[in-house]
Amino acid sequence: MSIITIARGSYSRGKEVAEKLAQRLGYECISRDILLEASDEFNIPEIKLVRALHDAPQVIERFHHGKKRFVSFIRSALLQHVKRDNIVYHGLAGHYFLGNIPGVLKVRVNADMDDRVREEMKRENIPGDKALYILKKDDEERRRWGIQLYGTDTWDSRLYDVVLNIKTITVDDAIDILVDLVKKPNFQSTPESMKIINDLALASSVEAALVKIAPMVCVTCSNGTVYISTEPGAGSPGEETISRIENGAREVPGVTEVVFSFKTVPEQGGHVNPFHNI
Repeated sequence: MSIITIARGSYSRGKEVAEKLAQRLGYECISRDILLEASDEFNIPEIKLVRALHDAPQVIERFHHGKKRFVSFIRSALLQHVKRDNIVYHGLAGHYFLGNIPGVLKVRVNADMDDRVREEMKRENIPGDKALYILKKDDEERRRWGIQLYGTDTWDSRLYDVVLNIKTITVDDAIDILVDLVKKPNFQSTPESMKIINDLALASSVEAALVKIAPMVCVTCSNGTVYISTEPGAGSPGEETISRIENGAREVPGVTEVVFSFKTVPEQGGHVNPFHNI
């Protein structure tokens, strides 16, 4: 049982690698598009990452705390899939959301630019110079997307366990390599790694549920107990807001206890009431 995340550029054969690898292993294959399409929070047709990657951050910023809301949703949706184990995810931010989980195989798939240009020319029926321009622009926008939304450069090879260049190595070669790698003990799921995933999944579900109420909160979890704090410099919310936070957190399935690590301040007037473990 394993979890594999594959980062890729446009027309880099990464989608093909992911889908064939999942089929070979008998795993579920999910992509960023599937996660986006499942969301009611944003107008997905506007920000679907096909050609208009550069528009997505602008659309997101139309919402109050749009960046955090978007990231919270993606993290929650992805982790709900991942906690079922036996997953191949191909998208921009798998290494960001799953990077600190032991046992996850993090892969980057690149392709020769000349091959990518030929594929773009064929698919879009455009000349080579235009295809090259579009691909370079897409690559840069994907880098900017990762840096702006997730604070990480998707082209940094240090983020991955393996980087595969599809040229001399074929797609089938890449799949053979990954099938062999994923069998190694270091990339097998364990009870410890699955506990981490389950805790992260619950914490992310709570954070996504609370992001409209209190976007300044940070959430962690252990065995159903949710720990809620505020971001550095955000200050403490008032009593009424804390009550809404607690109620919102307790509505998330799997939450058994809510623990706050900050103190209340009065909404208007009144006295300060220390607010501790609930």
